Amino acid sequence: QEQFVESGGGLVQPGGSLRLSCAASGSGHSLYIMAWYRQAPGKQREMVAGITSGGTTNYAVSVKGRFAISRDNAKNMVHLQMNSLKPEDTAVYYCNTVPHLNYYWGQGTQVTVSS
Repeated sequence: QEQFVESGGGLVQPGGSLRLSCAASGSGHSLYIMAWYRQAPGKQREMVAGITSGGTTNYAVSVKGRFAISRDNAKNMVHLQMNSLKPEDTAVYYCNTVPHLNYYWGQGTQVTVSS
């Protein structure tokens, strides 16, 4: 079954940086908008960054100026560079298309920001 595989999460102090990666087991995603989503305990999943096939990006207000999304269509990979991390960024991060497809959800990667 087609799923995205997220990696790069971990424990980091406030103000630190992490780079997340998303890889697809198949191909054919290059024409779709790709996005990073996150879900904190007890909260709904939310989109934090999106990127079109042409490279146009958009960010949630909460992460704008701190996060940067990029994609490599040839490798079917999407990245999320996260800088100036805050405790409120703590969540499980997922990648998926826009709109999302339920069978594409992977396990996500945990990002924890704390001292």
